[in-house]
Parts: sequence; structure tokens; C-alpha cells
Amino acid sequence: MSPVDPGESPAGGPELDRRRAAVAELGHELRALVEAAVSTEVETEHLERGAAQVRALTEVLRGRVRDRHMPAGVDDLRAGVRMYNPVSGVGSPLAPPLHMEMADGSASGECTLGLAYEGPPSYGHGGVSALLIDQVLGGAAAASGNPGMTVELTVRYRRPVPLRESLLVRGTTVDVSGRWVRAAGSIAAAEEPERALVEAEATFAKLNPEQARRLFPA
Repeated sequence: MSPVDPGESPAGGPELDRRRAAVAELGHELRALVEAAVSTEVETEHLERGAAQVRALTEVLRGRVRDRHMPAGVDDLRAGVRMYNPVSGVGSPLAPPLHMEMADGSASGECTLGLAYEGPPSYGHGGVSALLIDQVLGGAAAASGNPGMTVELTVRYRRPVPLRESLLVRGTTVDVSGRWVRAAGSIAAAEEPERALVEAEATFAKLNPEQARRLFPA
């Protein structure tokens, strides 16, 4: 396993576009693999053979890796491109992914949770709901011109969140006081957008330049 030299990452242009497309395609296929893995009832020998094939691919991908302090070569932090974000990143096998739009202090996104996110049988895990709403509320804060880090998140679970149904996640900035930003939002079924399944409020802290440099040295 060898670390990536930042100078070897594609600087931009067609090669970066090609790499981002490959990352998105791999992420899509890995999400399909995860969903198949948690829902399959095939014979045991197929599971054993599949594990060996996945192990071989893992060794290939481990050939060059980045340190945790190093941004991914396909990302552009200033432009908000985070391809491996575990909620919205199209390259992440963990993300549903959530397709989010941000404007004027608000954010909204749609996604569908598969069986990989199951908590109670046929419904989403409560922690996954918190993950989704935290992402959107943070997006709302950023859309108000006040990006920050979550310092408090309060979640109210009103109804179970169904799997394999389109979900709508929305958030709005409700107050900015100094370095503190508050946002509120909800998760609902896309077919019933006004019937909240989950409601949440969050407080974010804006970072000063010194805090940002200390937390994100890269």
C-alpha cells in the first residue's frame, strides 16, 4: 500500500473529468453491490466466491491511497465538490446518495434508502435519518453564507422512515447570532411532503481562520 503524492493527482481538464466519472461509476456499482449483499439469499458457495472476488478488487484499490489529512484528488473544497461525502457523495458506497440543492439559506434533497440502511424491519435506521438531516441542515447554513460545524443536533422521530421509497429532506436557516447558526428541517416521503416523518433542529459554529487552519491543515 503506497500513499498518493498530491502532485500526481490530475490538475483539471479532461483527465480530471474522466477520473470523476470513473469514481462516480465505481461508487454506483459498489452501492449496488452493498444492496445485493444485504438482500441476497443465494447459496453459500456463491457468497464464498463473491468474497474472494471482492478481496481481489480491494487489493487493487489499496495500491495507492491517501492520508486522512489529504483531500481526495477528485474533490474541490472551495467549489463544494466532495465526491466521497457519506451522505451526498456519488463516489461513496455509504451514501444513498442524497441529491441536494442549496439556495437563499435553504437546502433540500431527495434520496431512496435501500435495505443496507435498515433498522426496524422494512424501515430506516434512526441514525441514518440523523445523518441525512444533519447534512441538509448544514447545507442550509452554508446556503445562508454561514457555513459551520455541527455543535448540537436535536431529532424528533414522529413516524418510521420507509425503505425503498423516495424521501424529501429539507432544511432552512432560522437564525444567525454571531458565530452561531441555527437551522431547522424535516424528512418526509416525497409523495407526502407536508407529513413530517422526522423533524430536527441544529446549531452550527462558524470557524475563524485559525480554527480552520488547525482542524484542516491540508
